[in-house]
Amino acid sequence: MASTPTSTPPPKTNRIGLAVIDYRGGKTTLCAGCGHNAISERIIDAMYEMGVKPERVAKLSGIGCSSKSPAYFMGRAHSFNAVHGRMPSVATGAVLANRSLMALGVSGDGDTASIGMGQFVHLMRRNLPLIYIIEDNGVYGLTKGQFSATADLGSKLKTGVINDLPPVDTCAMAITLGATFVARSFSGDKKQLHAVLKAAIAHHGTSMLDVVSPCVTFNDHEGSTKSYKYMKDHDEPLQEINFVPAFEDIAVDYDPGTAFEVTMHDGSRLRLRKLEEDYDPTDRIRAITRLNEAHEKGEVLTGVFYVNPKAPSFVDLLNITDEPLSALPEAVVRPGRQVLEQVMEELR
Repeated sequence: MASTPTSTPPPKTNRIGLAVIDYRGGKTTLCAGCGHNAISERIIDAMYEMGVKPERVAKLSGIGCSSKSPAYFMGRAHSFNAVHGRMPSVATGAVLANRSLMALGVSGDGDTASIGMGQFVHLMRRNLPLIYIIEDNGVYGLTKGQFSATADLGSKLKTGVINDLPPVDTCAMAITLGATFVARSFSGDKKQLHAVLKAAIAHHGTSMLDVVSPCVTFNDHEGSTKSYKYMKDHDEPLQEINFVPAFEDIAVDYDPGTAFEVTMHDGSRLRLRKLEEDYDPTDRIRAITRLNEAHEKGEVLTGVFYVNPKAPSFVDLLNITDEPLSALPEAVVRPGRQVLEQVMEELR
C-alpha cells in the first residue's frame, strides 16, 4: 500500500506576507559567541514582527566590528558603510533626501564615543528620525582590544592593564542633548532587547540604544565590566518592558498602579511595569539622575530611560515636503534664472 506524501506547510508570515527568512542577511564573519550577532538576531525578529518592508529600510554604519553587523540582517534593505565615525552625517543626508525610508544606524563604542563623538552630539540634538544602535563592548575589537571611551574606571584588559579613565555614558549624553528615545540593554537579554527594539521602530525621532555586547575575544574575562558574567551579576533592570503595536492590540495583564504606559505617535503603546521604584520615563531630569545614581552604585542599569513621543523631529522642524526630495523633478528643486539673479543682486 503506497503511503500518501505529506506536503510541507508554508512558512509562517507576518502582516505584510513576509517570512522571517526575508529579513535575514549574509552569514556572519564575527567571532563565535559575539554579542553583536545576538543583536542582529533581535533586529531580524523585531522588524519581522513589526511588519517593516525591508526595501524601505536604509542600514548605515561606520567602521569597526559593530559596523560589519548590517551585512548580517535584512539583506534586501539599502546599505551604506561610511567612514569611521561619520555615519551620522550620511544618515542625515539619506533621511533628508528620502523621508519615506526608515533609517537604522549601527555603530560601536569606538565609532561613536571616540572618533565619532562630534557627529554623535549633533545627531542627538537634532532628533533625526533614526534608530541608532551602539554595540558597546568597551574595547576596540578590530585593533586587538584596547580600552574604548566607554570602558569603566578600574576595569581590566586580558593583558592585566587597568583602565584609569572615567567612562563616557552615551545614554546620559543622549538624553541631555535631545534624543527622544533612550534605552540601554544587554545582548544576552533576549526579551528586553526585543521589546526595546520594537518600541524604537515605532518611535518618530532619534531612538538611541546602547547595547552592552561582550567581546568574547578581548573583553569577556575576569576583571571586565562588559563580560557576560559581569552583566548577569550586575544588570539592574529599571522595568519590565512590553510593547503593543497599533495593529496588534493585545491585552496585557498588570496590577492597577504598577505600570506606566506611553502612547507612541502611531498609536502603539509602550508599557513599562515597575520593578522596585516608581519611575516616569518622560521625566528627563529624573532619567539623568537615575543613571548617575546607578553609576555610583556600580550598577549597569538597563531599560527605557527616557521617551518623548510628542517632540517634533528634525524633518518636522525643517518643514520638508511630504514627497521625498529625491523624487522631486529637476524643475522643482532647481531654482530658475530669475531666482538666481535675485540672489546675486542681494549679494552685491
